[in-house]
Amino acid sequence: MRRNLAMIMILVLALSICLTGCGNTSSKDETDNTLTVAMECAYAPYNWTQSDDSNGAVPIRDSQDFANGYDVMMAKTIAENLGMDLEIVKLDWDSLVPAVQAGTVDCVIAGQSITAERLESVDFSNPYYYAQIVALTTADSQYAEAASVAELAGATCTSQINTVWYDVCLPQIPEANILPAQETSGTMLVALNAGTCDLVVTDMPTAMAACVVYDNFRLLDFSGTEGAFEVSDEEINIGVSVQKGNTELLEGINSVLDTMTEDDYARIMQEAIDIQPLSN
Repeated sequence: MRRNLAMIMILVLALSICLTGCGNTSSKDETDNTLTVAMECAYAPYNWTQSDDSNGAVPIRDSQDFANGYDVMMAKTIAENLGMDLEIVKLDWDSLVPAVQAGTVDCVIAGQSITAERLESVDFSNPYYYAQIVALTTADSQYAEAASVAELAGATCTSQINTVWYDVCLPQIPEANILPAQETSGTMLVALNAGTCDLVVTDMPTAMAACVVYDNFRLLDFSGTEGAFEVSDEEINIGVSVQKGNTELLEGINSVLDTMTEDDYARIMQEAIDIQPLSN
């Protein structure tokens, strides 16, 4: 009997150790004082990858490269004010929301619009940027002098996958020839520069940064006119996404954002545009 009892105790202990060791290793340690932030690191001027730590760039986890850009600058500000260390994680665009949901990262700061669809999966902070929707074409394009969405009629166009630009704005162009979506904003801009399409739709910061790199690009801004792209506030307000129910982190992020103004955001964005790769 004692031998059987001893065997049972050993089995219980072994099972306990197994359950402890085989838990959800993908989730972050709750006692960790590091703010783990995911982004594409391929979406200038919001975020990009560079080979060194110049201009305050931050190391990318599991990489020899560094991340910089507006999102990195905002992440540094938030982490510093919350008394936390900062870690940047590089993920594909479509992997960002799932990573927050799974708890493998604390938040995403990646130029995400605060849409109703995304709010079904994650919680969002107050906006940390307000992005106007614009179009980009080339200086020699037949659309270079367009003054409204209607005057883009018949254009061959594209934009980045799973964005307001592609899903909401491109279909507003009359008789548009909409090409398959591009994986990143970078490939979208390369397609325009290569003549694969007549124009792309994006937001103002991305367009401004692109015009620095590609001097043959022409920025078309119809905002404030009757010919503008029709978008809601939720589609142009950019926020930080966190796991559903993580109110402590959400309140902490909002407490930092509440100390900043739209002028602060504009100043930081201009700094990001000025230091982006190939800007000089």
